[in-house]
Amino acid sequence: MQKKTIRDKRFGFERALYATENAIIENCRFEGEEDGESAMKECRGITVRNCYMALRYPLWHVSALRIEGGEMTSDCRAALWYSRDIEADSARFGGIKALRECTNAHFSKCDIISPEFGWQSEGITLSHCDIVSEYAFLHSSFIKADNITLGGKYTFQYTENVEITDSVLKTKDAFWHAKNVTVTDSTVEGEYLGWYSENLTFVRCHIKGTQPLCYCKNLRLIDCTCEDCDLAFEYSDVEAEIKGGIDSIKNPRSGHIKVGFAGEVLRTEDSVYPSEAEVIVTGENGGA
Repeated sequence: MQKKTIRDKRFGFERALYATENAIIENCRFEGEEDGESAMKECRGITVRNCYMALRYPLWHVSALRIEGGEMTSDCRAALWYSRDIEADSARFGGIKALRECTNAHFSKCDIISPEFGWQSEGITLSHCDIVSEYAFLHSSFIKADNITLGGKYTFQYTENVEITDSVLKTKDAFWHAKNVTVTDSTVEGEYLGWYSENLTFVRCHIKGTQPLCYCKNLRLIDCTCEDCDLAFEYSDVEAEIKGGIDSIKNPRSGHIKVGFAGEVLRTEDSVYPSEAEVIVTGENGGA
């Protein structure tokens, strides 16, 4: 079926293109004093190409959506909700809550500046994206991220089934209560990393920040390096191989930690759990 094209129009009124199907919407502007909401709500099979959006809730309950280029400004609040089968390429997403309660959303080469991005969604793929989001991906699952940069605070909390590769994450309290997460060949920088997680694995990662990886179950570090990491692994069940050194290790509950050198290994009398993990200090710097 050939798609109709809607091109070079301005839409400011509410539900301007409501329930449109099989259409290319190109070089259009969704803005104006009418302050209309929900411009493309309940659409099916649409391509939104090089459009400018500055109105609220434009893409709710949409399926088979492709976004090519264009910009959603900071006034474009809650752009994508309750939508499925989304592909976004080389687009800019602004505004709070740009993605929420969606299924199968794929972002490539996108710039995303959106507090509370990606909540309660399933099947998110991100490739070569730059993301700034204070509280990203809360309660979402089946996330794959490759070559992303992420700046935020409380990211990937309560997530499940996450794979991250070749990325840079600068965020505190990341992966709290997360389950089944693997981070590979990445830099993870921030305070209080990964507390209360289960089946969290880091492979060839550089980890930076105070008091990381406490209260973890089945935590694994494989050929990782650490920087400014003190009081690590408190009450965690951990298998770790760390190249170079770590500032200090405190009361690890079980498992094995192999490290080149450690500033301190603390086994404190006030520990409320047995601290039975074996710490093996090899004296090797691992090139760190």
